[in-house]
Amino acid sequence: MKSTGIVRAVDPLGRIVIPMELRKTLGITELSSMEIFTDNESIILRKYNPGCSCCKEAGVELKEVSGIKLCAKCIEKIKKL
Repeated sequence: MKSTGIVRAVDPLGRIVIPMELRKTLGITELSSMEIFTDNESIILRKYNPGCSCCKEAGVELKEVSGIKLCAKCIEKIKKL
């Protein structure tokens, strides 16, 4: 993990501001979803990258079928059933 040297206070509603330079660097926009993880006493934020609902593979094109996001490989497997 790399330290940025940036410190932000938590506001009364529990929010923090992610600095603009980090948002630009990581491609985070006001509509981006973020995942929240914990590791011992650390909180880790990561830009949410949804994967296939069936095999969980991320970084592939997904198609929505009856409200479920699936990759092409899983769609083909389902067709063969």
